[in-house]
Amino acid sequence: MNQQAFQDFGPHLTLDGKRCDTEALKDLNLVYNCLNELPSLLGMEKMTLPYVVPWKDKFGVTPGVSGFVMIAESHISIHTFPDQDYVFIDIFSCKPFDIEKAIRYFADLFGIKEIKQHVVERGLNFPRNYESY
Repeated sequence: MNQQAFQDFGPHLTLDGKRCDTEALKDLNLVYNCLNELPSLLGMEKMTLPYVVPWKDKFGVTPGVSGFVMIAESHISIHTFPDQDYVFIDIFSCKPFDIEKAIRYFADLFGIKEIKQHVVERGLNFPRNYESY
Protein backbone atom coordinates (compact mmCIF):
# COMPACT_ATOMS: atom_id res chain seq x y z
CA MET A 1 0.00 0.00 0.00
CA ASN A 2 1.38 3.42 -0.97
CA GLN A 3 1.38 6.21 1.59
CA GLN A 4 0.09 9.70 0.89
CA ALA A 5 2.61 12.55 0.94
CA PHE A 6 1.65 15.02 3.67
CA GLN A 7 2.80 18.56 4.29
CA ASP A 8 1.30 21.89 5.22
CA PHE A 9 -1.27 23.37 2.87
CA GLY A 10 0.46 26.73 2.68
CA PRO A 11 1.24 30.02 4.40
CA HIS A 12 -1.38 32.40 5.75
CA LEU A 13 0.11 35.88 6.20
CA THR A 14 -1.81 38.33 8.36
CA LEU A 15 -0.79 41.97 8.69
CA ASP A 16 -2.00 44.59 11.12
CA GLY A 17 -0.92 48.01 9.89
CA LYS A 18 -1.01 51.02 12.19
CA ARG A 19 -0.29 54.72 11.60
CA CYS A 20 -1.15 54.54 7.90
CA ASP A 21 -1.76 57.16 5.21
CA THR A 22 -5.40 58.07 5.92
CA GLU A 23 -6.11 59.05 2.31
CA ALA A 24 -4.88 55.66 1.08
CA LEU A 25 -7.16 53.92 3.58
CA LYS A 26 -10.19 55.72 2.09
CA ASP A 27 -9.26 55.09 -1.55
CA LEU A 28 -11.57 52.49 -3.12
CA ASN A 29 -9.64 52.51 -6.41
CA LEU A 30 -6.31 52.01 -4.65
CA VAL A 31 -7.62 48.91 -2.85
CA TYR A 32 -9.22 47.58 -6.04
CA ASN A 33 -6.03 48.07 -8.07
CA CYS A 34 -3.97 46.44 -5.33
CA LEU A 35 -6.18 43.35 -5.27
CA ASN A 36 -6.20 43.28 -9.06
CA GLU A 37 -2.40 43.44 -9.54
CA LEU A 38 -0.95 41.81 -6.41
CA PRO A 39 -1.77 38.19 -7.32
CA SER A 40 0.36 38.33 -10.48
CA LEU A 41 3.16 40.17 -8.62
CA LEU A 42 3.28 37.25 -6.18
CA GLY A 43 3.00 34.56 -8.87
CA MET A 44 -0.64 33.75 -8.12
CA GLU A 45 -3.66 33.42 -10.39
CA LYS A 46 -6.86 35.44 -9.97
CA MET A 47 -10.06 33.43 -10.23
CA THR A 48 -12.32 36.49 -10.06
CA LEU A 49 -12.07 40.23 -10.30
CA PRO A 50 -11.69 41.91 -6.91
CA TYR A 51 -14.84 42.76 -4.96
CA VAL A 52 -14.38 46.07 -3.13
CA VAL A 53 -16.89 48.15 -1.15
CA PRO A 54 -16.83 51.27 1.00
CA TRP A 55 -17.86 50.50 4.55
CA LYS A 56 -18.51 52.60 7.65
CA ASP A 57 -18.70 50.51 10.76
CA LYS A 58 -19.32 51.14 14.44
CA PHE A 59 -15.65 52.02 15.05
CA GLY A 60 -15.56 55.22 13.02
CA VAL A 61 -17.24 58.03 11.17
CA THR A 62 -15.22 57.90 7.96
CA PRO A 63 -15.97 55.02 5.59
CA GLY A 64 -13.13 52.61 5.06
CA VAL A 65 -12.76 50.02 2.33
CA SER A 66 -13.16 46.27 2.42
CA GLY A 67 -11.98 44.16 -0.48
CA PHE A 68 -11.42 40.56 -1.41
CA VAL A 69 -10.06 38.65 -4.37
CA MET A 70 -10.34 34.93 -4.83
CA ILE A 71 -7.19 33.38 -6.21
CA ALA A 72 -6.57 29.83 -7.41
CA GLU A 73 -4.25 29.50 -4.42
CA SER A 74 -6.97 30.79 -1.95
CA HIS A 75 -7.63 34.50 -1.21
CA ILE A 76 -6.38 38.00 -0.39
CA SER A 77 -8.44 40.40 1.74
CA ILE A 78 -8.06 43.99 2.96
CA HIS A 79 -10.10 45.95 5.54
CA THR A 80 -9.25 49.60 6.19
CA PHE A 81 -10.20 51.84 9.13
CA PRO A 82 -9.28 55.46 8.29
CA ASP A 83 -10.37 56.97 11.62
CA GLN A 84 -8.03 54.61 13.44
CA ASP A 85 -5.25 54.81 10.79
CA TYR A 86 -5.40 50.99 10.63
CA VAL A 87 -5.52 48.23 8.02
CA PHE A 88 -6.00 44.47 8.31
CA ILE A 89 -4.64 42.31 5.48
CA ASP A 90 -4.71 38.54 4.85
CA ILE A 91 -3.01 36.47 2.18
CA PHE A 92 -3.74 32.76 2.28
CA SER A 93 -2.02 30.66 -0.36
CA CYS A 94 -1.68 26.92 -0.99
CA LYS A 95 1.79 27.56 -2.38
CA PRO A 96 4.76 29.50 -1.02
CA PHE A 97 5.09 33.17 -1.97
CA ASP A 98 7.54 35.97 -1.22
CA ILE A 99 6.23 37.10 2.16
CA GLU A 100 8.74 39.97 2.51
CA LYS A 101 7.80 41.29 -0.93
CA ALA A 102 4.11 41.28 0.06
CA ILE A 103 4.86 43.11 3.32
CA ARG A 104 6.94 45.77 1.54
CA TYR A 105 4.21 46.19 -1.09
CA PHE A 106 1.51 46.86 1.53
CA ALA A 107 3.79 49.02 3.70
CA ASP A 108 4.48 51.27 0.70
CA LEU A 109 0.89 51.23 -0.58
CA PHE A 110 -0.70 52.27 2.70
CA GLY A 111 2.25 54.19 4.17
CA ILE A 112 2.25 51.85 7.17
CA LYS A 113 4.52 53.09 9.98
CA GLU A 114 3.93 50.18 12.42
CA ILE A 115 3.27 46.67 11.22
CA LYS A 116 2.65 43.39 12.98
CA GLN A 117 2.94 40.27 10.89
CA HIS A 118 2.02 36.69 11.55
CA VAL A 119 2.59 33.70 9.32
CA VAL A 120 0.65 30.55 10.07
CA GLU A 121 1.34 27.31 8.25
CA ARG A 122 -2.16 26.07 7.45
CA GLY A 123 -3.42 22.55 6.84
CA LEU A 124 -0.62 20.63 8.49
CA ASN A 125 -0.74 17.06 7.19
CA PHE A 126 -2.99 18.06 4.30
CA PRO A 127 -2.76 15.27 1.69
CA ARG A 128 -1.19 16.97 -1.33
CA ASN A 129 -0.34 14.02 -3.55
CA TYR A 130 -2.83 11.24 -3.85
CA GLU A 131 -1.48 7.92 -4.99
CA SER A 132 -3.34 4.76 -5.91
CA TYR A 133 -3.52 2.07 -3.29
